[in-house]
Amino acid sequence: MSALVTTLVVLIVVALVVIPWLVGTANRLDRLHVRTDAAWAALDAALARRAVVARAVAAAGSFDPRGADTLRSVAERAEQAPRMDREAAENDLTLQLAAVDRAHLPLALSTELVDAEQRVVIARRVHNDAVRDTLAQRRRRAARWLRLAGSAPQPEYFEIVEPALAGEPDAAPMPRPSARVVLLDGRGRVLLFSGHDPRRADESWWFTVGGGVEAGENLRAAAARELVEETGIALPDEALIGPMWRRRVVFSFDGRSYDGEEWFFLATLPPVNGKQVEVRVNTGGFTDVERRVVDGHRWWSAEELRSTTETVYPVQLGELLPDLLTTQWDGTVRTVR
Repeated sequence: MSALVTTLVVLIVVALVVIPWLVGTANRLDRLHVRTDAAWAALDAALARRAVVARAVAAAGSFDPRGADTLRSVAERAEQAPRMDREAAENDLTLQLAAVDRAHLPLALSTELVDAEQRVVIARRVHNDAVRDTLAQRRRRAARWLRLAGSAPQPEYFEIVEPALAGEPDAAPMPRPSARVVLLDGRGRVLLFSGHDPRRADESWWFTVGGGVEAGENLRAAAARELVEETGIALPDEALIGPMWRRRVVFSFDGRSYDGEEWFFLATLPPVNGKQVEVRVNTGGFTDVERRVVDGHRWWSAEELRSTTETVYPVQLGELLPDLLTTQWDGTVRTVR
């Protein structure tokens, strides 16, 4: 009887400790989601104001009619773009505004444009900080196992280049073509690396093998070279299928803005002596920059990609991976995000 009483007392004590903790964690998650929603509303408003100012710049008559029409069209597209296409549309607007000669704008309009751009910068940072904190809380085991986030959708970072001010060095994004490899093992898993921006070490993401195309190098050769350098795995050029995907992204890294165009090839590791073996990844060919910013690597299944709360690029990788495993490429280059 005493053992039963002791057990009941222990259960009551555990309940008194655990239940308030779970309630507190759920409430904290709820507040974080509210904060994220509010931050997105503020960012959305800042982006909308920037688009309005951009249209005013286009109507100011300070540059040629064709350029004005392009700026107006891009601004309208940014305003009307759905959330999934918003990053690309806003990056296009950033590129258009970066090319505007502000010295020829009326002073009041130039000042308003600078203010609108700075508000976007601040709102984006606040939003991404809120997303980071919310994702960190959602990734805790208790929150995942007990589904403390409820039905709240997983927040996403808003990745656009922060508008640069006129007169700043390197204001225009640098073009950067790159070749990437969706590398699959015998179990249909894809190899991804985890990395971070040196100036934003608290934000990390997963990405495929690959990197920049060197001068005079074609895409297939660049993909094969990057594969060897980053994994130690050498495959003949004909083993690379594609490019099957194209991704356009404007991004910032280590304080520099880039206008990136990524081309993706597919590669599947062949069996050894008719058997599938565990693949050893050798990162000895990493550059100094890669050694500083790459935090690790692992093989991901499609199911893991679809269920993860971590940031993965391309965003659609989990959605597209099953087709890669069951369908032969038809030669069409598909645009992905």
